[in-house]
Amino acid sequence: MTQEVKAREVAAQEATAREVEGREVEGREVEGRRGNAREVLVIGGNRYFGKRLIARLLAAGDRVTVLNRGSSAPPPGATHLIADRDDENALDSALGSRAFDVVVDQVCYTPRQAAIARRVFAGRTRRYVLTSTVEVYEYEDSVAFVREQDVDPLDVRVDLELPWDEPGFRDSHYGEGKRQAEAVFAAEPAFPHVAVRVAHVLGGGDDFTGRLEHYASRIRAGEPITVPTANRPATYIHVEEIADFLFWTVGQDFTGPVNAASHGTLTTHELCEAVAARVPDGRAVFQEVEVGEVSPLSFRRFYGMDNTRATRLGFTFGNVRQWLPRAADETLGAVN
Repeated sequence: MTQEVKAREVAAQEATAREVEGREVEGREVEGRRGNAREVLVIGGNRYFGKRLIARLLAAGDRVTVLNRGSSAPPPGATHLIADRDDENALDSALGSRAFDVVVDQVCYTPRQAAIARRVFAGRTRRYVLTSTVEVYEYEDSVAFVREQDVDPLDVRVDLELPWDEPGFRDSHYGEGKRQAEAVFAAEPAFPHVAVRVAHVLGGGDDFTGRLEHYASRIRAGEPITVPTANRPATYIHVEEIADFLFWTVGQDFTGPVNAASHGTLTTHELCEAVAARVPDGRAVFQEVEVGEVSPLSFRRFYGMDNTRATRLGFTFGNVRQWLPRAADETLGAVN
């Protein structure tokens, strides 16, 4: 039988008496920041904006530890730990007696992974930064910009028995997995935490998603770009800007969900115009469809996030239309 419970009930089942502030847990003590350096653990994060975050932390003089499955080494200056985060015993063993001022979790995709992290890092960190996503708002079909309170993690139902370990299921339930992961951390939290809800990210020569290249190949071949009949705009953020935001968040003390998005929105047409400008004689041709598969970054619902909370907390966002041409240049260059 499927076990579906409120996030608070999950926490009650997993309740721990371990506390973070100034308390020794199983021989470990969470130590404060020594001088200007912070002890920061980044889980995953060896590509795209994760690697930019690590570079910023190292440049600031922080002591950075990177934990992954060993698929790639971190940059020089960072300590490397190898473990499968899905294996609780292996994760706990790899960490040993280490404790951190801040943990930045770049690769938590499911409530199961969040539940393991809650147990393993209770008593090991003063602050936990979860990289979440705009996709947590996938059911909020609003014509207004969505705010953090529109998806309250404490109101999200958690189902730990869904097939989260199956890659196909996890990929097709990306937003739901992140939403439930947030819920696990929010319920009776074992440490102060923040969930950074990241807008769609663009820019960089190392953009691995292939989304702008999809447009470029279609424009180059004169093939139509499929979009919904009602094609809605969305908010975006530049790869350097989200790295800046995460670095800034590491040094703050606010908690809870926070939206990270540049000012302004873009439509698929505007994205394609920026791409077409880099293709000789390029012109985007669109094909509208009522149902069926559509091109990446084209949406039947509005994916606009309100960034007021982050702005009031002190972060300054750029404007999406100002950095879009640069992002297209970085990712595509001169497309022939």
